[in-house]
Amino acid sequence: MNRYPPWVNLLVALVIFGGVLFALPNVFGDDPALQITREDGNPVTEITVSSISATLQQQEIEYFEPNIDEQAIVIRFPDVGMQLRASEALGEVLPFHVVALTLAPRTPAWMGSIGLEPMSLGLDLRGGVHFLYQVDLESALGQLVQTYAQDLRTRLREETIRNTGVEIVGDDTIQFGVQDPTRMDDAELVIRVLDPLLVLNRTTVDGQPGFQIQLAPMQVTERQNFAIQQNTITLRNRVNELGVAEPVVQRQGLNRIVVQLPGVQDPAQAERILGATATLEFRLVDFENDAFAAARNNRPPLGSLLRYQRNGNPVLLRRDIIVSGDQLTDASFGYQTGQPAVFVRLNSQGASRMLETTQANLRRSMAVLFIEEKPELIERDGEEIIRNTREETVISVATIQGVFSSNFQITGISPFEGQDLALMLRAGALATPILKVEERTIGPSLGQDNIDRGRTAVLTGFLLVVLFMALYYRVFGVTANLALFANLVLIVAFLSMLQASLTLPGIAGIVLTVGMAVDANVLIFERIREELRNGNSPQASIQAGYEKAFSTIADANITTLIAACVLWVFGTGPIRGFATTLGIGIVTSMFTAIIGTRAVINLIYGRRQVERLAIGGIKA
Repeated sequence: MNRYPPWVNLLVALVIFGGVLFALPNVFGDDPALQITREDGNPVTEITVSSISATLQQQEIEYFEPNIDEQAIVIRFPDVGMQLRASEALGEVLPFHVVALTLAPRTPAWMGSIGLEPMSLGLDLRGGVHFLYQVDLESALGQLVQTYAQDLRTRLREETIRNTGVEIVGDDTIQFGVQDPTRMDDAELVIRVLDPLLVLNRTTVDGQPGFQIQLAPMQVTERQNFAIQQNTITLRNRVNELGVAEPVVQRQGLNRIVVQLPGVQDPAQAERILGATATLEFRLVDFENDAFAAARNNRPPLGSLLRYQRNGNPVLLRRDIIVSGDQLTDASFGYQTGQPAVFVRLNSQGASRMLETTQANLRRSMAVLFIEEKPELIERDGEEIIRNTREETVISVATIQGVFSSNFQITGISPFEGQDLALMLRAGALATPILKVEERTIGPSLGQDNIDRGRTAVLTGFLLVVLFMALYYRVFGVTANLALFANLVLIVAFLSMLQASLTLPGIAGIVLTVGMAVDANVLIFERIREELRNGNSPQASIQAGYEKAFSTIADANITTLIAACVLWVFGTGPIRGFATTLGIGIVTSMFTAIIGTRAVINLIYGRRQVERLAIGGIKA
């Protein structure tokens, strides 16, 4: 009566074996470690390695043999105290390097070779970096006003409406005068067609009848929300490019964005990539005028811009932009004829524009202008304001040798610059500059303390449950305890397979799962006790207990699983971590509590005649 087919027993055994195998890397733990990289991204040198070894030996700091690759040095230490001492000592002797606290897993090499890895830990357990950025909303509004002003100049010129010149007054006001008063209605129509939401006032400009144009409150709100949302998406894309597991990127308040990077090993690179407002512009070189003469006079000719290359040489560029960074769809780093290069792909609009330009300008020079805005916080009149410093550098000047459109490459850059440029272009440009207002580094020592506390909570709850179940339900209780242990192993295995980050709320989800798994077994066992009271045989009671309790257990767990899914979809950060462990725990607990315990009970009682069955004080 109570026998599983052999394939079911085999399935249970395989699941448990797979769970143990995938959970095994977490047994070995981590070593406190330091990762040392150069700030400029170049490979570390033997001189650096020698300096590190000499410093650690001089300070009598114990360490294991360093692991050295092309880009970084990873040094393990026996304890956190040695790690912190080494970080302070090496930070003083390596001024142009990044010394980052990290954790290095002790997983054997053979496990790594077959893809077995320990589960990732969240910011509160592993340590990492917390950034708080402030979005420059004033710059976002200024960009919108600039766009409206440029479009208005174009439309007035197309309609042959002579004017005194479209200019921006203050931060949010556009004004211009109409030289022919009879064309005032035509000018107003141009403005209404441009955007009917604009607030329009007739006034006098430079002695001529004209208009003052301002953004409507709805437009201001929409632009600010767009800037926040776009910057959030861009930062999330950049974080994904960095390869950080389970990052947190979310809006905070009106104009701030929180970024949490658990386990990040290079805070300097993270800050450099996240905060950069970089884009590209492709412009034709003005070959008709002398750039050096313009530089001496600091006066570029009409229709040209004066910019400089990295080596300081001046370059005259045409004002008309061929392609801008927002028309890029992809960018990757590689090598072209042995030289580092960024391979760029354009959208259809950019490709069409590039095709027309290259067809009409063969054998002429085209420059790549790298634009970066670096915000800084200054105090003015007792208030903190953001001031943007715009840096424009010509990174490449090349002769157009052939016709191309959507695909081409940028050369003349270093490997370090090329990798960062490709990453930023691929992730997208920020809608408006951001300013870092807070940075917190959470060290592995604090994370280890949280791990210890979480482990204590789980073990305490687990042992109390195990003790109660064994004393009250006897053999059945011991079986439930085995299933409970298997459930914990499976949760860890799934977290390792999925590389989902475990956080403190995630540990709370595991503790909750322990209670739910036990609850399922309690429902089954109480059903068995009820059947025994009704005078049924032990074998019939076992079968009826599992069958009748199944629907109740399924209903309770499915409803909880739905709640976990909702939390995972709409939640962020810690909430999602809690939902992940809870959802995994529900699935694994149903398997272990229903199928797993039934398999063990069948092996104990299913193949023999049972005369007496002791469970919770009930005998039959």
